[in-house]
Amino acid sequence: MSLPWFDALHQRACDTDRPFVQAVEEVFTSVAGIADTHPEWKQAAIFERLLLPDRVIEFKVEWIDDHGQVQVNRGYRIQYNNSLGPYKGGLRFHPSVNAGILKFLAFEQIFKNALTGLALGGAKGGSDFDPKGKSDAEIMRFCQAFMRALYPYIGPMIDVPAGDIGVGNRELGYLFAEYKRLTHQYSGVLTGKPLLLGGSILRPEATGYGVVYFAQHLLEDLFAETLTDKVCCVSGAGYVALHTIEKLQQVGALVISCSDSQGTLHDAQGIDLKLVKQLKAQAQPLTHYLHEHSHAQFISSSQYPADGHAVWRLACDAVFPCATQNELTLADAQALVKNGVRLVVEAANMPCTPEAIAYFLRQAIAFAPAKAANAGGVAISQLEMAQNASMIRWTYAEIDQRLNEIMRHIYQQIKATAIAYHQPNNLVAGANIAAFKRVVEAMLLEGC
Repeated sequence: MSLPWFDALHQRACDTDRPFVQAVEEVFTSVAGIADTHPEWKQAAIFERLLLPDRVIEFKVEWIDDHGQVQVNRGYRIQYNNSLGPYKGGLRFHPSVNAGILKFLAFEQIFKNALTGLALGGAKGGSDFDPKGKSDAEIMRFCQAFMRALYPYIGPMIDVPAGDIGVGNRELGYLFAEYKRLTHQYSGVLTGKPLLLGGSILRPEATGYGVVYFAQHLLEDLFAETLTDKVCCVSGAGYVALHTIEKLQQVGALVISCSDSQGTLHDAQGIDLKLVKQLKAQAQPLTHYLHEHSHAQFISSSQYPADGHAVWRLACDAVFPCATQNELTLADAQALVKNGVRLVVEAANMPCTPEAIAYFLRQAIAFAPAKAANAGGVAISQLEMAQNASMIRWTYAEIDQRLNEIMRHIYQQIKATAIAYHQPNNLVAGANIAAFKRVVEAMLLEGC
């Protein structure tokens, strides 16, 4: 498939655009083989329209630190496509945030949201603000300033942001309170809020728990097995990683790793999750884990192999990359297969490089792509929106059951799509085709 706009985009892509180009290429390559059977796609310029977001909102955020000094950060909101419902996607506060990264995440969000079967469009936003080392008062003032710039562009039926890296309950509480002050509305304009501010039970855990539910359905269907006693490697130590570890341990798996920017923690006896959570809550490094578990090993980032990461060089049955994009390389994939891995479940957004994914598929490794496996968070966000709209609250059991059912539906949907398009067990193709077709059907019904 050759599209003039996509070819030009590929040629002029700078470093910040590369994740976006990678995400577009994966989706468009998956559907290229069926494009000729849908001449209406060409007539409606579907591919060209999906190469561009509906709008890119960029603004400055001016706030005052604890020393009275004015600070300035960049803020963004990428509203990519709302054909299936209000724009939906997280806010990320991290120094690495730029328009290119957010465009990639917003593009992925369209199709992730489509797979849930819920009425959600795709968006993403955030700022290059770094919450680390900031006081609560500084974070509050920044969030208030950020919302003052963002609020004209969002609303419960327009665009509903959520949390992401650097944006948790605390930040969402500050953001929600400022939105109320500005609009005088107590509405479901944000998801992931604290429970007392209209948040949903299970929302913080939803992405990690959903990843494990997806893995369970895949294992049961393909191998008639469970995760019990499976040795699992997890990367990252943020919300998604910690809750993935938590649910894996609840179902009887042995999790032997987690990681952060400083290195990889390896505990062959099983990660002490309570201790890791305590270290993260106190902003302590993972190396302090060794103070209580001297048998464990911490592998510094400086000791990582030049072609990959230490966390993926451990022998295991299943891996759950939960850290960041392109963290698992071809060399990592080759090492994992050599060490006996049978299942790869993407929990972060696009954590495996295209070369690694291709290798896993060639080796017949069960592979669960991120846009399907990590959709649990946005699914519960939509349930939070529904609860806010009706002013009711569902129980933990009700929401947990709905989450499990949504992940089962996603797995069954993408498996059936892969079979229908003659690519059995290629869940990457199944996810991309199923999501793309649902979004395009809505776009066609809208006209131009």
